[in-house]
Amino acid sequence: MPIVKLAGKLLKIEILPHVLGENDGGEFQGMAIATINASEEAQLQQTIEMFEVIVQSQPNDCQSLEILKEAYTKLGREQEVVSTSKRIAQAYLQMGQLSSAILEYETVLQRRPNDTDVQAALKQIEDKANNVAVQQITGLEPSSLSPSSDTARFRKKVRATAAEEIDDGRKVMHKVFVEGRTITAGDFDLCWRSPDMTKPPSDVVEPFIHTLSEKAVLPVDKSLKLLSDKSRLAYLPLEKYEVDMELARGFPMAICRRWCVLPFDRMSKSILVATANPFNQQAAKELGEATTSRLLWYLATPSELIQIIRKAFH
Repeated sequence: MPIVKLAGKLLKIEILPHVLGENDGGEFQGMAIATINASEEAQLQQTIEMFEVIVQSQPNDCQSLEILKEAYTKLGREQEVVSTSKRIAQAYLQMGQLSSAILEYETVLQRRPNDTDVQAALKQIEDKANNVAVQQITGLEPSSLSPSSDTARFRKKVRATAAEEIDDGRKVMHKVFVEGRTITAGDFDLCWRSPDMTKPPSDVVEPFIHTLSEKAVLPVDKSLKLLSDKSRLAYLPLEKYEVDMELARGFPMAICRRWCVLPFDRMSKSILVATANPFNQQAAKELGEATTSRLLWYLATPSELIQIIRKAFH
């Protein structure tokens, strides 16, 4: 079950920019914890605990694995860094992203050139790549070559000049909830709100799954489970996270309110963003245009999103 259960533990954490900062291209050679004080070390331990829970339920969640790798690197825990790098490479393999898997394995070999597991894995990738080349020559393009990364989908150019052309995720959400026979088409139309692009919203626009719950159509936890299963995004409990309010306020208020999205922390060159609609391409496009950083997306409870966004832009 991909919805994260934290067994009542209070994991209020903050991924500090100076703790999880730049790491020289992702290499993990000789990292030490001499510059980390006791408080920062404790926060990193809490970061590890939370994101280990996430990847237990979402083993192919590369962005959470990357956060784990940086936390282990800053703590100087080389064995865990190597192990996490291997987990990242395996996740890329599962998604058919061979080049990304190769690059990740090569970071391990930079530190451990005689790692037999990595050498064997690279040999298997080479064999697989050769088979793919043969299939291409014969005109059989395998499905593993088609773009599958969530980042690629989120960065895809959205050609929208009118409200009806905006890809706010309605089509995919209809497929998930209605065609998946979770709710009726009537309930969907009752609860879905089309965006008003003519003026900035005066308050946070409540997400679709929040309205479903408010109208007693479908509880939020069931909606989140369904969305996590379909989008492969991990769920992150914002109530147990120390949100970076200044970071959130650095983004346009209208974008955060209209789409109910929250940039809540920075990790190295990436910004973590919470949403209750993982298929909203327009929100991803607009946020992407407001920053040069990579956006890492997580699912969050809509009531928590609404409360925090209101607090950030009161």
